[in-house]
Amino acid sequence: MNRDEFRQIMDNGVWHQNSSLIQILGLCPLLAVTTTLVNGVMLSLATIIVMAVANVAVSALRNLIPHEIRIPVFILIVAALVTVVDLVFNAYFHELYLVLGIFIPLIVTNCIVLARVEAFANKNRPLQSLLDGVFMGVGMLWTLALLGGLRELIGAGTLFSGVDMVFPALQGLKLLPADYPGLLLAMLPPGAFILLGCLIAWKNWVEARAAARRPDSRADSPSDRASPAALADGV
Repeated sequence: MNRDEFRQIMDNGVWHQNSSLIQILGLCPLLAVTTTLVNGVMLSLATIIVMAVANVAVSALRNLIPHEIRIPVFILIVAALVTVVDLVFNAYFHELYLVLGIFIPLIVTNCIVLARVEAFANKNRPLQSLLDGVFMGVGMLWTLALLGGLRELIGAGTLFSGVDMVFPALQGLKLLPADYPGLLLAMLPPGAFILLGCLIAWKNWVEARAAARRPDSRADSPSDRASPAALADGV
């Protein structure tokens, strides 16, 4: 694997095909778990582990799995890995395990994991599949961390609340005054929808600005805007 292929996999996973901001997959944990930064990060790390190992396993076995039963086999592999992760969280991060609750087992049905197993790992070599799983997970990680941090800060005025469930020697930060009343909307799913929409708009703005700065960018001519073929190409 050359540098260009590595960079393409990394860019697609972290930015260009970001599972949360572009593909809009895995909305259930995205909306429910990101009430704090720590919750979003830890669930993302669990998903990265499952996705990376599942991608490698499927890629290594792809020529041995009959096409007709590939989806049940993929789900079986993912379910076995999620069971291991679930038991590890229960054993070593029990308080956090109770907070995340059903969302760790629900990684089995997470569209992000199944989509990458089917779309990428089933068609590529193990090393590329491993990197795809890791970087797709990293894209999910920074999105959930940012969303969780914003919701926690706006909703409660804190940051890293609950970090003691992972590292007992650490404590969360109180960034806003003690009399800050908090904003309940930010802690509820509607607030998560609003902030997610803001993140998507921000990403689109960044990409549009970067495209406008490229030397080869040019404004569409009136004929291009009116051409059905040009519109079809843009879609």
